[in-house]
Amino acid sequence: MKPFEIKLMGYEAIEKVVKPSGDSGRVYVPKSWVGKKVKIILLEPVEG
Repeated sequence: MKPFEIKLMGYEAIEKVVKPSGDSGRVYVPKSWVGKKVKIILLEPVEG
């Protein structure tokens, strides 16, 4: 997987580590973001 440049306009940004949750991963965001559109961007390559 090769990195590529992404240019976004937004209102706020947070950087977090994805935590395990069942068969997937989970990232918690502020409650005020509920119902809002967000984008999740992978910042490190996936190993394997």
